[in-house]
Amino acid sequence: MTPQRNDVTPVPASATLSARKGSRRRGVVGFFSALAVVGFAAAMVAPTGVALAEQPAEESPESAYSVALTETQNLTVSVEGAAIAPVQRGTFSVYVTPKPTPTPTPTTASSPKSSSAAPLFYTGGGAPAEWMAAAGIAESDWGYVDYIVSRESGWNPNATNKSSGACGLVQALPCSKVPGNGYDPVDNLRWATGYATGRYGSWAGAHAFWTNNHWW
Repeated sequence: MTPQRNDVTPVPASATLSARKGSRRRGVVGFFSALAVVGFAAAMVAPTGVALAEQPAEESPESAYSVALTETQNLTVSVEGAAIAPVQRGTFSVYVTPKPTPTPTPTTASSPKSSSAAPLFYTGGGAPAEWMAAAGIAESDWGYVDYIVSRESGWNPNATNKSSGACGLVQALPCSKVPGNGYDPVDNLRWATGYATGRYGSWAGAHAFWTNNHWW
């Protein structure tokens, strides 16, 4: 009987060692690769799990003004165990300088208006001789006086020149020159005596001027 031959080619020892080293390398690389995949998966899943596990409670939105107002009103500072209350602001007053009282303007008494006041007409009665005697005119001058007065007023004590304002027996101009009342015949003749003697020297001189000029 012919013995059977094995056709298996013997493997060299160096090839065997190389195959073992390659297997080890592949095992190490595979291990680290698997470890990297697991780590990557854990990194992806972890935030989601934490987010799902810890959901914060919803809070009502607050404005910056309300937060600042609350902090201002409730502010309490503690220093070494002693509470300091918020500062209380004091009140203040404003002084306004009063306006000075104006000094009243002194009022002056109004002077009587002789021109606009109603004339005090004479109502006492009497006669020319009585008036000339009462005015102190000498009887020797009565003729001169009668001549002038007859032409100036016609012996009317209340005669008034509307255009010039002359008044009385001798038409004194202005009427306010006569002391007393220009319409009183005695006051009017007394003033006329002073005027005649002062301007013409006498009643005779006044008569002569009037005769030549028709006024005196």
